[in-house]
Amino acid sequence: MIEMPVSNATEFTVSELANALKRTLEDRFGFVRLRGEISGYRGPHGSGHAYFCLKDEAAKIDAVIWRGVLARMRIRPEEGMEVIASGKITTFPGKSTYQIVIDSLEPAGIGALMALLEERRRRLAEEGLFDAARKQLLPYLPRTIGVVTSPTGAVVRDILHRIAARFPRRVLVWPVRVQGTASAQEVAAAIVGFNALPADGPIGRPDVLIIARGGGSLEDLWGFNDEAVVRAAAQSDIPLIAAVGHETDWTLIDHAADIRAPTPSAAAEMCVPVRDALLATLADVGRRHRAAARRDLERRRALLRAIGRALPGADDLVALPRQRFDVAGARLTALARANLDRRRILIHRLAGRLAPHSPLARLARLRERLASFSLRLRRSLAVDRAHRRQRFAAIEARRAGARRAHSSLARQHAAARRQRLLQTTARLRPAASAHLARLDARLDHLGKFLNSLGYRQVLARGFALVRDPEGRPLRSAQAQKAGEKLDIEFSDGHLAVTVGEIRPHPAAAAAPRSRRGEPDQSQGSLF
Repeated sequence: MIEMPVSNATEFTVSELANALKRTLEDRFGFVRLRGEISGYRGPHGSGHAYFCLKDEAAKIDAVIWRGVLARMRIRPEEGMEVIASGKITTFPGKSTYQIVIDSLEPAGIGALMALLEERRRRLAEEGLFDAARKQLLPYLPRTIGVVTSPTGAVVRDILHRIAARFPRRVLVWPVRVQGTASAQEVAAAIVGFNALPADGPIGRPDVLIIARGGGSLEDLWGFNDEAVVRAAAQSDIPLIAAVGHETDWTLIDHAADIRAPTPSAAAEMCVPVRDALLATLADVGRRHRAAARRDLERRRALLRAIGRALPGADDLVALPRQRFDVAGARLTALARANLDRRRILIHRLAGRLAPHSPLARLARLRERLASFSLRLRRSLAVDRAHRRQRFAAIEARRAGARRAHSSLARQHAAARRQRLLQTTARLRPAASAHLARLDARLDHLGKFLNSLGYRQVLARGFALVRDPEGRPLRSAQAQKAGEKLDIEFSDGHLAVTVGEIRPHPAAAAAPRSRRGEPDQSQGSLF
């Protein structure tokens, strides 16, 4: 049998040794500050805690941030970030490893933050989130303005004051925290929430958004450099104005926004125009419109006068017929003379032929006949000439009258249309106002009539309305059965009951039936 050597060394269990090492390490390093690079960070665990490593060129140490501490941190851990971690050293007996439980985390100098910011800006710019083609134009006069900022700071008061002073508009404020670890998530959620509002909903989607915060250090403004905030601003369908910090402060949301304002007050001024200037512009446009209308009326009058002058005169209308008449008269005189000459020659010929055979009496009769024919011919020519003159004079008189009547009718039509336009304009405004007043009075009357006939006024006087399970009003107790469910409505609510015993009303059983045409004396008066 082999004998084991006996030792006086104290025996420890594994747990006792692990706990002793844990206490020794925690007592020796109660609080430390470590500078290193974050490695192996994959975001919070399902439990909400964060697990990763801190390393430098020669070593690394496990690190853990509990869920409550992580929610309060201003700077979120990111892979590759160089930080200064403050906490206490402890051990994890389950793996026989030591680790640091971090209480606070800060970047290792402003240069590290700027390098991280520049790398993030470059990466998002390569994705096209900052392209000018994605920018939207601001509406000239938005109906609703959405503001994402802290509800307790001076920023929201400055924005409301500037909007009310320039042009009062409806403002929706989405309260968020503008500093701390939860700031980025709340700002991104506010932008997405405003875009998710329906345009015709009870609240109404804003026409423009303002993301505002006062000035601060780079760490204070770090939430607006968060990638989630930048992506939400770039994907917003609503035009967005970034007014974060003072004029010299720049964050990544300034690049993704449609417009960057140097201050929150300047953002409010970009949203709405000056109301007084807009009213002055409208008044100037109205004056120019009225002047243009007067010039157009004068132009039409001048055109009408020019058309009147272009119409031919009375002498021009009868000049050609008068000339044709003169030519015809000259030809008629020449033809009459030629005809007379021919007849005279013929008479001379006949006289020469009859001279040897004609007695003096026949010659005298022929002379008388010839003289009578000549006289009739001259009379007929004179009468025909007078008839032609009268016809041409009548034609000229009718044409002159028609011309005067046409000019007078045109002037009357123009005056009547002008007067009708003025009368219609004067009657339109009072008629529209009277019609709207009648509609308002009728609506008010119908509302009062509806209130007077509603059954709820009767319930308010102490009565109740009984309905069967189908919701139909009951008018008789005898038609119901025991055990049925009924609903009784009072002025202040409903009561569900079950029918028990059905008893006839004593007054209804004892009252005699009145004859037709005679009033029932058992019926009491409502008055």
